Amino acid sequence: MANIKNKNNLIISSPLRGDERGAIIYFDNTATSFPKPDSVVEALNNYVVNIGANPGRSGHSLAIEAGEIVFNARNRLARMFGVKNPMRVVFGFNATDALNTAIKGFMNKGDHVVTTAMEHNSTIRPLKQLEAEGLISLTVAEADDTGIVDISKIENHITGKTTLVVVNHVSNVNGAIQDVEAIGRICKKHGIALLVDGAQSAGYMPVNINKANIDMYAFTGHKGLYGTQGTGGLIFNDSFYYKKLRPFRTGGTGSRSADIVQPDFLPDMFESGTLNTGGIATLVAGIDFIKEKDVENILKHEQHLAKHFVTSASKRVAGFETVAFNEKNVGIVSFRIKGLSVSEIAELLSEDHGIMCRHGLHCSPLAHRTLGSFPEGTVRFGFGAFNTVEEVDYAVEALEKIATIKD
Repeated sequence: MANIKNKNNLIISSPLRGDERGAIIYFDNTATSFPKPDSVVEALNNYVVNIGANPGRSGHSLAIEAGEIVFNARNRLARMFGVKNPMRVVFGFNATDALNTAIKGFMNKGDHVVTTAMEHNSTIRPLKQLEAEGLISLTVAEADDTGIVDISKIENHITGKTTLVVVNHVSNVNGAIQDVEAIGRICKKHGIALLVDGAQSAGYMPVNINKANIDMYAFTGHKGLYGTQGTGGLIFNDSFYYKKLRPFRTGGTGSRSADIVQPDFLPDMFESGTLNTGGIATLVAGIDFIKEKDVENILKHEQHLAKHFVTSASKRVAGFETVAFNEKNVGIVSFRIKGLSVSEIAELLSEDHGIMCRHGLHCSPLAHRTLGSFPEGTVRFGFGAFNTVEEVDYAVEALEKIATIKD
């Protein structure tokens, strides 16, 4: 297999991993995006080599420069997601960290929560933990066999004790997009907070938090925002009363150091400890990359690749079947080949053809139950901005060969 250049003219080849298996094709962008834009690599390198200081902890010039990186990231994220006040962008480690901050900080004993049957374990596990501890009651709204939740079912589950609705904006299994604006209107009508898991929507599609009446939006930086791992956070709607949340972590913030109680203002209230400033620097570069390419164009490109893959594979690969594919979803395709296990397919793609993907349940057992792919799960291709039609065609050829193994 020849080396394949992506749109950034970067050859994705084995030296990046230090082995000798030849060039690779990366279709695991749903787990983490790769490769990163050159500007992201440069931003991380610049921080590590030239700055390296702790933001908000010292008054020297390097610390001030580090603080400017963090503030620039807040500004860009606020603008990107339609929030006026950049201080409402709170940094954490990833979307899971942000979701735990929101769920465990917001809930009180006796509260009722409505969530959906398409949730990732990042939301359902903390909710089930609180339920098991007897702190909350929980209702899971069903979705149809395409992964879309009937909005009326969410509203029907609301009771006098419901204080929070938690929704996975985009499924990491099949890319199904929930109508969060409609859900937001329902929550606003009933005076209930809306928490959205944006791990698969941030950077993949336009999102306006204020317009959609999303009170809390959890994002991660290493997927659609093209930053490095270990970045993410929680963004509050401009009108959301954030003091309803108890801080998930407390400690040093660099502010009001004479006080032995946690600050009660944003973002310090939720940002104890040293931030991942190098990672946040990559977010600045990643967001600028998305702005330059335009998020809607990136979405259309990934949707085109998904549709092209499904159309071609359906014709050429014996036993090929998708799981709840819809060309209007984001660029994620879950599939199986009759007669082969998903683990076998993924292993052969990687070892024999240099194609990186993911198989199994993708930390989303509820979604796989809903879509009928539990307990084995699926093979998942998650397309990114740097993937090409040529790569997709090569993958179809590989699957065509793999499918002959069962015969």
